[in-house]
Amino acid sequence: MKFHKGRRSKRGRIEIIPMIDVMFFLLATFILASLAMQNIHSLRINLPEGAVSPTPSSSDVTLAIAKDGAIALNDAPVTLAILSDRLQPMLKGKGGHIVIAADNDTPQGVVVQAMLQAQRAGAEHFMIAVKSRGEEPLAGQ
Repeated sequence: MKFHKGRRSKRGRIEIIPMIDVMFFLLATFILASLAMQNIHSLRINLPEGAVSPTPSSSDVTLAIAKDGAIALNDAPVTLAILSDRLQPMLKGKGGHIVIAADNDTPQGVVVQAMLQAQRAGAEHFMIAVKSRGEEPLAGQ
């Protein structure tokens, strides 16, 4: 007489195809997350060259002006009309220091109008950003 086992013991299996699907999903998620961290709103600015010593700045308010008249306040695009309103809360507790990073080919009138709007917002001291020879920085860096 033969006795049959009621159950056969099965070995566990690891399915590889669902694991590959999960890994591709995680890869795509991390790629999109890292792209979202990139600063895409920078203006391309060709700063004028100058021979000045670097000064430590306690200010983190940067007003960038491109040669086409585009203005960015700490890498956020603004217009002359709303510059004063956006700048006023940023200057609280910073002593009114602003770094002006204007392109070498920017019309003087645009720079002066931006500085007047900044002065209306409470800016007291302006620092002009220049570059050393051989560098080509982006605004806000």
